[in-house]
Amino acid sequence: MTKIIAIVFGMVVVMAPVKASELKLIAGGSLAGLFKELAPQFEKASGHTLSIHFDSTPNIITRINAGTPFDVVVVPADVFKDAAAKSHLADPVIDIARVGFGVIVRAGAPKPDLSTTDAFRKALLAASSISSVPASAAGAYIARVYERLGIAEEMKAKTKVQAMPTAIAPAVASGEAELGIFLANVFNAPGIELAGPFPAELQQELVFPAAVATGAKEPEAAKALIDFLQTPAAVAAIKAAGMTPG
Repeated sequence: MTKIIAIVFGMVVVMAPVKASELKLIAGGSLAGLFKELAPQFEKASGHTLSIHFDSTPNIITRINAGTPFDVVVVPADVFKDAAAKSHLADPVIDIARVGFGVIVRAGAPKPDLSTTDAFRKALLAASSISSVPASAAGAYIARVYERLGIAEEMKAKTKVQAMPTAIAPAVASGEAELGIFLANVFNAPGIELAGPFPAELQQELVFPAAVATGAKEPEAAKALIDFLQTPAAVAAIKAAGMTPG
């Protein structure tokens, strides 16, 4: 247990002990880098420990609907569009961060022109291979962009499918894929360079809301995590990760 010490009118007051809990968090796979920094900060500040399961949107929905125990989520907004999954998540739903899409190349490689929709389309068609995670909320949006550009079949054939967002950049850095396409915040890795964001006409931000599970065993700790993710320290980390808070 952790004792909270407060100073009231110049007097030191020891408040009631707070039970340290193990908090089960489900988070979007593209948030792994962010929580690598924030998890230790939260644990130090709260006395709680975090057990985090990172995954793609379809797998998160399956996990929630299968009744796997969890206390809190920070996941793509698409999870909340699934009625069954949403029934396991309590109000309020708090938007924590949002991020747009970008394209990477291997460090030192020529960067394609992505400035306009037409240039973007030509760059994708010219690429020999593309690293991405189709089975995800971000992947679903990318697929819609391909359809909008009329190149869905061509892109399907040249996509190097990754299981998790953290595998996209290494595939490009190693030369396995010529380009990487996904949420821009996952591209903070060695051996790659950002070629640029999607052109404005095609750009969209993916939002990551947080919510406490309706069946949470540690609801107070879960609420404490959501509160922490809105603190100045967490907001600074979100910005440093290439995301927009809220």
